Amino acid sequence: MFDMMKMMGKVKEVQARMKEAQENLVNMKVTAESGGGMVKVTINGKKQLVDVDIDAVILKAEDKILIQDLIVAAVNIASDKADALAKEEIRKSTDGILPNIPGMDLGSMMGGGL
Repeated sequence: MFDMMKMMGKVKEVQARMKEAQENLVNMKVTAESGGGMVKVTINGKKQLVDVDIDAVILKAEDKILIQDLIVAAVNIASDKADALAKEEIRKSTDGILPNIPGMDLGSMMGGGL
């Protein structure tokens, strides 16, 4: 028989673990590069840009548009990596608590569209 109180306890536990996992995302970092490594960016698990490294070879005024494009590309790659990292962290933090319910997206419970 379905135990509603037990299920509610599990939901609260999942929420607490997801909150903790979300708070930990700020400490996780991913780095991506573009232009064959000429531009490297690092973002945290909350998709906040924390570092940009530009190879001195491309630091010329006439290369401004190229540099801007490479930074955008690297940030987008890092953002995708951060999404994957966040999803994995959420999955690990809630693994084994609730049964696998098809169609239930725990990432959406966090907000931010994980």
